Amino acid sequence: MTRQSLDLDAVKAFIQIVELGSFTHAADALQTTQAAVSLKLKRLEDRLGYRLIERTPRYVELSADGSVFLKHAYELLAAHERALVVVAEARQRLTIGISDHVAGPELPALIARMNAHDPELLIEIRIGSSDDLLQRYDRRELDSVIVRFHVGRNDGKVIIEEKFGWFASPGWQRSVGQPLPLATMAEPCGVRAMSTQLLSEAGVSWNEVFVGGGVMAVAAAVMAGLGVAALSPRMVPFGALDVGHRLALPELPRMPVVLHTRVKNDRAREALAALSAAFRSAVRS
Repeated sequence: MTRQSLDLDAVKAFIQIVELGSFTHAADALQTTQAAVSLKLKRLEDRLGYRLIERTPRYVELSADGSVFLKHAYELLAAHERALVVVAEARQRLTIGISDHVAGPELPALIARMNAHDPELLIEIRIGSSDDLLQRYDRRELDSVIVRFHVGRNDGKVIIEEKFGWFASPGWQRSVGQPLPLATMAEPCGVRAMSTQLLSEAGVSWNEVFVGGGVMAVAAAVMAGLGVAALSPRMVPFGALDVGHRLALPELPRMPVVLHTRVKNDRAREALAALSAAFRSAVRS
């Protein structure tokens, strides 16, 4: 014989009727109508095969069978709530730090890609400098970080090597005989250290004219005509020009983007693999 399942909403309605002693009050508590509550109770009684509530014009009263079923109704709802708690606690959190020099305009699409891969995975994203994120990763405050390559570290996996260029606004001209005006990130930015070292080694005099707290601020300074910045092409606004060849500036190397992670379970690793693949696609496009 096939057993039919009980409607939990109908069981909740039954309990509310008993506790509040009124179909009307039960309907208010459940934010529905008295007719809907009555229908839920009738369907529950039909499913069980016996009457749960004795209805009178002045009050409602449990039937003998209703008194027996009430205990089971409470147990059923309690078990359901415990199951919901277990599911909620089982939802895994993945905390990822992404360098400001890595997180670009594609970030919303990348997060959407991760969510589509595993909608039940709770993703927490932190944006910061590579140095700060690596320190937080080492303190185990972050599960994974995606940052620019740092000299002296070999515990990460290279996702892709990204092209860089010397960008300026359209129409910007370098003043003759003056040091190259640079817009940079604040120390200890690895891109800043790399670009200024290359300029010094090439004998190009330079002077910082703008120090930004983020890549978008540096890109804005470039487009405002303040000077030149070493940036990834995907980080600069439309219209910015690579002036490295025209100004005979040293060629910038491709810079590795590195994933550092300590996650071991398959679910989180698969999500990170999806993020890495999406990031590679975004950089190459």
